[in-house]
Amino acid sequence: MTTTDFSKPVAFREVTDRNGRVYRLGETDRDIMGRPRWYMVLLPWIGMMGISSSEYAFTSAEETLHDAHMWANGHIFWLMGVWIFFQAAVAFPAGKLRESGRLPAKSAMMLGALGTLLGYLSLAYAPHVFVAYIGFGMFSGIGAGLVYATCVNMVGKWYPERKGGKTGMVNGGFAYGSVPFVFLFTQYMDLTNYKNVLIFAGVVCCVAVAVSGWFFKDPPKNWWPADVDPLKTSKDPRIVRSLAKNPPAVRQYTPREAARTPVLWMMWFCLLCTAGINIFGIAMQVPFGKEMGFAGGIVATAMSLKAIVNGTGRGVIGWISDRYGRRNTLVFVCLVLGSAQFGVFYSGDIGSMPFFLFCSMVSGFGGGAIFPLFAAMTADYFGENNNASNYGMVYSSKLISGLVGSGVGAIVVSSWGYGGAFALSGFIGFGSAILACFLKAPGRPRAKDIVPNPYPIGRDAA
Repeated sequence: MTTTDFSKPVAFREVTDRNGRVYRLGETDRDIMGRPRWYMVLLPWIGMMGISSSEYAFTSAEETLHDAHMWANGHIFWLMGVWIFFQAAVAFPAGKLRESGRLPAKSAMMLGALGTLLGYLSLAYAPHVFVAYIGFGMFSGIGAGLVYATCVNMVGKWYPERKGGKTGMVNGGFAYGSVPFVFLFTQYMDLTNYKNVLIFAGVVCCVAVAVSGWFFKDPPKNWWPADVDPLKTSKDPRIVRSLAKNPPAVRQYTPREAARTPVLWMMWFCLLCTAGINIFGIAMQVPFGKEMGFAGGIVATAMSLKAIVNGTGRGVIGWISDRYGRRNTLVFVCLVLGSAQFGVFYSGDIGSMPFFLFCSMVSGFGGGAIFPLFAAMTADYFGENNNASNYGMVYSSKLISGLVGSGVGAIVVSSWGYGGAFALSGFIGFGSAILACFLKAPGRPRAKDIVPNPYPIGRDAA
């Protein structure tokens, strides 16, 4: 029986295409980490499930937290907004630290696990709502941001030739993991057991993040799968189709260079709008459903279906974008997300439970699909080497969308009612679809120049 000796360097070579992009060839996934690269899909997926309950299941605990701590309902929505603010705020600095080597992937995941646990402990024992803002809003949000930035960008580095479906699957964990907690918080947790339930949730989520993160490992810069020649047409039709519809970035953009391109800030604003709609739906669906007269179990089922379809949509939409292109898929998703807002309100207004469940699922599909699309699109446009930082800039729009979708969303509902708020969300979704039509990779002025030949003839870097 033989074992791999990781102390001995594996031969590799670097080749450069006509755009100047460098590819590092020769090392297999087993050469680098001793296991197949699909582990770097499974483990980040588990890590993402560990942080999902803090966003997607939190409002399901609203009523119990309100009665237990006597916190105003407004505080509950703003707690979620603060959590999202810090989760998004840490994305760019975490990306910079990760890419500089000062924050290894394993360390980022351990810090994320600790933050997740502190968040649930603060919800259980906070003597004042201010402590919850610090413990859950800030510490748990920062921890979740570290985990999110690490997991999403990890899979893109290991699958640079077809990142859409894999990124979508990992991103889906950010919704799947919340499903059991939605039912736990709505159907089981009450004033007699809420502390034990919150501690249990915190420990389970902390362990999931820590155990999965222990085995994380980054590939070398510019790494490319040894069995896929970037300078020749692949024999695998899936790879040919994916790279024809979503060609690799013309070069590896630094964050400073990416920030100088208008398309990055167009992506930033488009994500701000669509993420705001998604967060508004997460924050308002439970109270809206209850106000419309649906039973608690129905509302919990609707929220769980929303989370399941949200996660499924992330994986499915990534696969679709590999086949039909990220931008085309994004336009479709924005239209679906906008339309679903009108459906959710109308179904509740007429008291149709089946239609309410259906529209909730459609909204969840659209709301979840946007994140892997932007993650993969950022790597497609600006390269994989600095994707943690570049996507961190795009993802920072969630700083605003989190506060707008939850806190400001509650204010809009109180002023305009649910009808006006859902209508506004729907029209914002339609506007996002129009904006998405103008997104284009920098340095590639005409798609017809690169679609027929996604692998230009190159030269050896040596």
